[in-house]
Amino acid sequence: MPFLEWTCLQSPELLFGKRASPSHHHNPERTPANENKEHSVNLNDMKVLFIGGTGIISSGCLQPCLDRGIELTLLNRGQSWRTVPEGINVVQADIRQPESVAKVLGSQHWDAVVDWVAFTVDHIQSDFDLFKDHTNQFVFISSASAYQKPPTYLPITESGPLINPYWQYSRNKIACEELLTDFYRNQQFPITIIRPSHTYDRSLLPFDHGWTVVDRMLKGKPVIVHGDGTSLWTLTHHKDFAKGFVPLLGDPKTIGHAFTITSDEWLTWDQIYDMVADAAGTKAIKVHVASETLAKFDPRWGDSLIGDKANSVIFDNSKIKRFVPEFNCSIPFSQGAREIISWYDANPQRKQISLESDALAEKIIAAVSKIGP
Repeated sequence: MPFLEWTCLQSPELLFGKRASPSHHHNPERTPANENKEHSVNLNDMKVLFIGGTGIISSGCLQPCLDRGIELTLLNRGQSWRTVPEGINVVQADIRQPESVAKVLGSQHWDAVVDWVAFTVDHIQSDFDLFKDHTNQFVFISSASAYQKPPTYLPITESGPLINPYWQYSRNKIACEELLTDFYRNQQFPITIIRPSHTYDRSLLPFDHGWTVVDRMLKGKPVIVHGDGTSLWTLTHHKDFAKGFVPLLGDPKTIGHAFTITSDEWLTWDQIYDMVADAAGTKAIKVHVASETLAKFDPRWGDSLIGDKANSVIFDNSKIKRFVPEFNCSIPFSQGAREIISWYDANPQRKQISLESDALAEKIIAAVSKIGP
């Protein structure tokens, strides 16, 4: 399967409508974030469009955009339960209906367009057709799951190979990146690619099957942890993600670059389950089951494990820190876990239990218990 290696893509130097002078042809890996201030964008004049904007990751970026003086517009279907801060423009439209979107947006020009909900090459083609003449920067939200699985080298950097034979979601993201790269190289479409890893807010538990797992913990039932529980994982609070992401908007030095944005906190899955249990005031009775075995019981669950969570991942965030020196993740998951449990406790209706997931857990645990330790 083809993969893409990112350092800096070589192509014509259309940066926000201005051609770069020869002095700007340097190695971006050594670019100080405060270099070339004559090309910096006046944030108070910036117009940014979020396609989506009320999801788990994007919602954490709304207030930081306002705080930086950005004129922010959201384009979405208006179906999220998350509230939008005052001062943000909201346009109700379905991005999957590009003709209606074009009518709603008209001939507006944006300093940056961010698509938070693009998952296939068809989505990317539609974005290109809509915005190729209407933005100085197109930001694609890819995924760190696109990096090679299993990884052959740690820590993972932006220049690492993109190949994931196990998870279709990741392969789709890779295909999106490849198409965007072609648009950048051959048609000077000004792209920036972001690869978040597991990013959460107060509504997202870190494991599959959601509150059903916590309910089992509270009832003293065993819960399934994939593998032996010692593989390393990274969880990033969406407010911490925003600290690295928002400053990239409108920065011409980011054009043609990909960025990983994650926390530097590495946790085992045993620790993650224990932190959630502790936040809920209980203990986690853990049963370890090989990811390959879980895949036999539930192929969809297995794909997301073998293609992502079952692998130990350590990300090198030095690139984003070079471009955004102030980037620093300050919310450990022990705090994040308490936020999550508090959110569920605030409204019991949020504590939805899946009888199907609970029965599946019982079936798997019964099957592996017959094998013995």
